[in-house]
Amino acid sequence: MIIKEVAVENFTKIPDAIRAGASRIELCDNLAVGGTTVSKGVMAETQKYAGEHHVPVMAMIRPRGGNFVYTDTELKIMEADVFQAQELGVDGVVFGVLTKQGDLDTDALEMLIAAAGGMQITFHMAFDAIPQDKQATAIDWLANAGVDRILTHGGELSTPIAANYEHLKQTIAYANHRLIILPGGGITAQNLAEVTETLKVKEAHGTKIVGRL
Repeated sequence: MIIKEVAVENFTKIPDAIRAGASRIELCDNLAVGGTTVSKGVMAETQKYAGEHHVPVMAMIRPRGGNFVYTDTELKIMEADVFQAQELGVDGVVFGVLTKQGDLDTDALEMLIAAAGGMQITFHMAFDAIPQDKQATAIDWLANAGVDRILTHGGELSTPIAANYEHLKQTIAYANHRLIILPGGGITAQNLAEVTETLKVKEAHGTKIVGRL
């Protein structure tokens, strides 16, 4: 059984996504910029509705679009949003923080991981902004830090996911079940079976993974 994680913008489409077969929700605002944090009200209503339907919710924690290098103030906002998600009973959080050099910002991540204590954690597609020769080190650190999964397209988001199969396979092999490599970006209801069979994965992520909402 494939876990279909659907990235959904705000509450409006949550009932449709669940009806269409979403196994898990990634809750975002502003999908046009790759997703940002929703309001407290949206988070609360989504968790309530999805919880009633036994569908876990992963809340995006991202204060703005653009890069993944954040100021101290932005990191404080992110930490507060993680605590908010925790307080509302959200199942998990999704975040990623990098240094200007494209490495993991381990100090910031330690703070956010601590704030998320007990919740599931996904490191999002900031992973794809890490130079490929540094990704193995990043996987090691994230696995040791207790992160549950990494969301990755395996390359530039402008490329079709099929073009990144080889790198994704290498990433999955290197992770070696220490954490889940969650493929995403360009996965639809039409190519889901091909992607999951090719990569031998049990989870996949997309906005159209259960069809167009």
